[in-house]
Amino acid sequence: MARPRQKTGPITALDVGTTKVACFIAQPDEDGTLRVQGVGHHRSRGMRNGMVSDMTQLEESIRSAVDAAEQMANLRVDSVYLNVTGGNLHSRNVNAEIQVGGNVIRDTDISRIVDHGRHILASEGGDRELIHCLSTGYSIDGGDGIIDPRGMYGEHLGVRIHMVAAAHGPLRNLLTVIDRCHLSVVEKVASPHASALACTVDDEKEMGVTVLDMGGGTTSVSVFVEGHPMFADVIPIGGNHVTNDLAKGLSSPTIHAERLKTMWGTVLATATDSREIIKVPQVGEDEEIEAQEVPRSELIRIIRPRIEETFELARDRLSAAGMLHAAGRRLVLTGGASQLQGLREIAEKILDKQVRLGRPRRLKGLPESAGGPAFATCAGLLRYAIQDQVAQPGQVVQEELLDEETRRKSGALGRMFSWLKDNF
Repeated sequence: MARPRQKTGPITALDVGTTKVACFIAQPDEDGTLRVQGVGHHRSRGMRNGMVSDMTQLEESIRSAVDAAEQMANLRVDSVYLNVTGGNLHSRNVNAEIQVGGNVIRDTDISRIVDHGRHILASEGGDRELIHCLSTGYSIDGGDGIIDPRGMYGEHLGVRIHMVAAAHGPLRNLLTVIDRCHLSVVEKVASPHASALACTVDDEKEMGVTVLDMGGGTTSVSVFVEGHPMFADVIPIGGNHVTNDLAKGLSSPTIHAERLKTMWGTVLATATDSREIIKVPQVGEDEEIEAQEVPRSELIRIIRPRIEETFELARDRLSAAGMLHAAGRRLVLTGGASQLQGLREIAEKILDKQVRLGRPRRLKGLPESAGGPAFATCAGLLRYAIQDQVAQPGQVVQEELLDEETRRKSGALGRMFSWLKDNF
């Protein structure tokens, strides 16, 4: 059974997105749950499709969001849990096996086998940095379904590892901006994973579920099977692309195109769409005098192809990874762009799944205005911090490897105590 790591100080979640930067500050209660004390968000500048495009502008956006959360919480923070969306996220599942010679399985054996799995990824080359290395199940002498193998006996120990990596360059750019804000990163969390933690319940993850978080510049895809993450990906298309399509197609300023999308946008045609006339301000013209009149059906004609493209790309990537049917027929749609009318029906048709619109599960103290789908990633970062830092079987692989590294650096005395502990 997973047990949460104890937290004593405030936990800060920082979601750096393409359209907004959000910051939640929460404090663990005595019962181990979180209470949100500060919320801040600001329009994101300096990000494009999940990657840094202007460090100075992005730094200002992050500072504004964090400052607002600090003022509300009446405290200062210096470390954050940070989401990672850009950098061409890549995930894969690796099977590794080692011999344990019939002896009792110890922490060091867990570390050895997971380290072996990490070397498999490293041997493939490429300029990637590991974000997650999560064990999703163990086997002993071919017998699957082992949750915690420590203390058991066997000849061969196997593990299935889910690894998520990001390109080194884009990730370094983001971390540099965070450092310029005088913040340190406690842990990096893949955005698809964070969104799924926020919007799904345990039963869904056990049965199998796919989560699509449709943001402003990207759409993240996550798959859980038997309670464990099995797939993560990011598609560089989001709500901003729909807005830009409207702006170009109707020759309207971007700010008005966004309003048209929010007020009138839909992907489902009705018999009355051709009779509903909408005034569309034109670029460079007087808004009232020179506004063009177009039927609502024209908006649908522009919006629908982009939405269909997004879902088709998600379907193709899930299919290529063998995850389209592996996760069952449950799909959760979340993110700010998921609120477009008719999205659920189109997703059901293209992805052939049972779709529900997901909101982050409630957090104590979180204002209603920050509890919508647009804040799913930020809410998921908090849940990751308090719930997903577990001893078995998930994050233990990273903690054990860290412990091994600490022991190696602790000198001869430390190695001697480590040997005595593991063998007696």
